[in-house]
Amino acid sequence: MFETPDLECRDISKSFDDFKAVKDVSFAVPPGTFFSILGPSGCGKTTLLRMIAGFQKPSSGDLLIKGRSVLDVPPNKRQVSMVFQHLALFPMMNIGANVGFGLRQRGVNRADIKRQVERVLDRVGLTGVADRPVDSLSGGQKQRVAIARCMVLEPDVLLLDEPLGALDLKLREHMKIELKQLQAEFNTTFVYITHDQSEALVMSDQIAVMNRGVFEQVGTAKELYYEPSTAFVAGFVGEANKFRARVQSLDAGVQMVTDQGQVLHGTAAGKALAKGDAVDVFVRPEAVRLSRDTALNGNAGQGRVENILFNGANSQLILRDQTTGAQMNVALPQTGEFRDLSVGDTVHFGWEPAQTRVYAGD
Repeated sequence: MFETPDLECRDISKSFDDFKAVKDVSFAVPPGTFFSILGPSGCGKTTLLRMIAGFQKPSSGDLLIKGRSVLDVPPNKRQVSMVFQHLALFPMMNIGANVGFGLRQRGVNRADIKRQVERVLDRVGLTGVADRPVDSLSGGQKQRVAIARCMVLEPDVLLLDEPLGALDLKLREHMKIELKQLQAEFNTTFVYITHDQSEALVMSDQIAVMNRGVFEQVGTAKELYYEPSTAFVAGFVGEANKFRARVQSLDAGVQMVTDQGQVLHGTAAGKALAKGDAVDVFVRPEAVRLSRDTALNGNAGQGRVENILFNGANSQLILRDQTTGAQMNVALPQTGEFRDLSVGDTVHFGWEPAQTRVYAGD
């Protein structure tokens, strides 16, 4: 049975004078989904979020919540709440007054406000703090208060505009897990804006990668990481080694020669290719295998260790191909076999053609 999306955008566009910030974007978010819009600064994601919230009017297109158009509905009448990066909590009010602010604006009686505020604070793990001042809370607790203030209004859609951006790294990592748990607890549709791929990959059911006002690809985290449909997605989501090359043959996969003269074999992605085409080639650092003594099959060579970026289980090597001079980023295997590698050491490297994604060049 078809389920009406909590949020649907149909060919939404927004222009500022002669600049088109959002270009004919269409998508639908099913009920109870954690949907992220991921993209670099200036790609149009915040403009899109502000149109959903009602703070900006689309130049064209339609926007529906629970199947009903809200183009002419003001922000305070939409079943949408928004959490901002800087939270916008009221320092002169205690926690309970902050959470109950929207209910007071709606004219809910005092007893009902108190009961609903206590209920939602309990659900975000802040039982018994209603009378405490906002400044007595940690950064993560303030984040939960901001979410509680929205969720007490029982919105159909909660919009979050880079809400973890102001937190320190350790707390940001913790809050990624907590936000996902809160979304599951409330079973409310979250639309989350971020430029941080780690946030999107960890938390989201669906991710839209946005670039220059359009959605390049919409899919699960695994689909975007392992099967990027465009060169932009391949380069933006996750780490990748990138080479420029030219197609030599298309007989069995794609055979090409890089700008440094290395012959590579790969798999075409996106638009069809022709012999002689300039292409962009992407290889994940973890796809590259290492060997101390034995030459490897596939796209292979021998490299000198130029640098070791130690980061525990996420440590990486910077290799310089001894034949072509090309630089490569390689995930350091966690078997322990290569833990004693030093700058200046020489190792064999190689990766499979199936893990080499090839896109038509710009």
